[in-house]
Amino acid sequence: MKTRALSIDALRGFAIIAMILSGQIILTHLPAWMAHAQVPPNSSFNPNIYGITWVDLVFPFFLFSMGAAFPFALGGKLENGANKWKLCLSSFFRGLKLVFFAVFFMHMRPFVISSPVDVKACLISLASYALMFAMFMTDFPFSKYFKKPKEISLIAKTIAFVLGFALMFSLDYQGKENHNFDIYYSDIILIVLADMAFLASVIYIFTFKKTVYRVLVLPFIMAVFLASQNQGWVKQLYDFTPFAWAYKFYYLKYFFIVIPGTLAGEYIKEWTVAPQNEVRQNDRLAISASLLSLAVIVSNVYFLFTRQLEVNLGVTLVLLVLNYFILKSDTFEFSVFWKKLFLAGAYCLLLGLFLEAYEGGIRKDSSTYSYYFVTSGLAFFAVLFFSVICDYFKCIRATKFLVLTGQNPMIAYVTTSMFVMPILTILTVTDYFDVFNENAFTGFLRGFILTVLAVLITIFFSRKKIFWRT
Repeated sequence: MKTRALSIDALRGFAIIAMILSGQIILTHLPAWMAHAQVPPNSSFNPNIYGITWVDLVFPFFLFSMGAAFPFALGGKLENGANKWKLCLSSFFRGLKLVFFAVFFMHMRPFVISSPVDVKACLISLASYALMFAMFMTDFPFSKYFKKPKEISLIAKTIAFVLGFALMFSLDYQGKENHNFDIYYSDIILIVLADMAFLASVIYIFTFKKTVYRVLVLPFIMAVFLASQNQGWVKQLYDFTPFAWAYKFYYLKYFFIVIPGTLAGEYIKEWTVAPQNEVRQNDRLAISASLLSLAVIVSNVYFLFTRQLEVNLGVTLVLLVLNYFILKSDTFEFSVFWKKLFLAGAYCLLLGLFLEAYEGGIRKDSSTYSYYFVTSGLAFFAVLFFSVICDYFKCIRATKFLVLTGQNPMIAYVTTSMFVMPILTILTVTDYFDVFNENAFTGFLRGFILTVLAVLITIFFSRKKIFWRT
């Protein structure tokens, strides 16, 4: 490759930062659009509320970026003649390690270990956080000083996982209803990611360079969801699970986001290997395309949340038409690449808007087909926006925090719960956290501070080339 596309790293970084922020702000005094649409502040879950907020874009954007990474993580190996079945086995173990990650993370949080949280629980959580470096680091430290570094690294990782299992089984979890270890007690987001890491990888491996076949998988997934409403072998297939704690057919609904993400990844990879012109050729086009893409995202979130559906369709069509003619007006390398992203994004978005009324309206929980396609479409436009900022204008310094966080999502995801909060608790800083409950500003400030701390720690490890991978 002649260049590295930073747009996917930036999108993944945005998603993980927004995920941390949305989980750490205090919603008591904040408006409804700061929370999941179906879980407004000071209210319980209500599936009869339709619409989406910015929070509802976080997880699909992360899934989309996961799919976009497949052409780089798997495509290169397939191009070099790697055995497809060995790649499937590797993907299986990757998914299995993500399942362990999901279970271990949930059990090792301080407020799960002890209620109320005490210093002992914080120390155990910090020790678990350190142990995860041995489990998931790409390059184990000090192994290079041995004659067989790979074998030493494998032994160290094996010992770390054994210690992790022993720790989970030995603790008495005072902060949860069932005080014993429970394999079903896991982070659902990570479980879904584990299933996608394996099953979506398998689909990509066997449809490599056969994009149409990959997309044709989606109608069959839809058919199972629709037909499972009635008795028959399809319902049996839908209900079947050898390990309910790790897999349910229900999770495969996110194929509708991950598989479109693989298309974006392929477009990006095509651009990275194409001849590059180092001179910026049309700044005005780039700025216009990026601003219109951002406007598509913002307007859809706003109008879908406020349920101005006809207005949203009209505004979306106008923005899409403008963007189409702007991208059509030039044929330099970037505009050809952006046009592919635009066309795929416009198709998914419009399909999602046409499906909006189905199942009552768009919502994240329980998710609707409109939600899958709308968020996939918006993710294409987000990639286009970040491509202009990161890859065309090369605003490296301004987006470095996104890129470095996006390159280390596993560390970023757990750092707040397993490092920042335990440290603040030991230092008794959390004793003064009641001040954040006073108003909307302080409620948001709490999330902002904790998110910044997590991001800074993640950036530190990324700069040190310390990455967690499965």
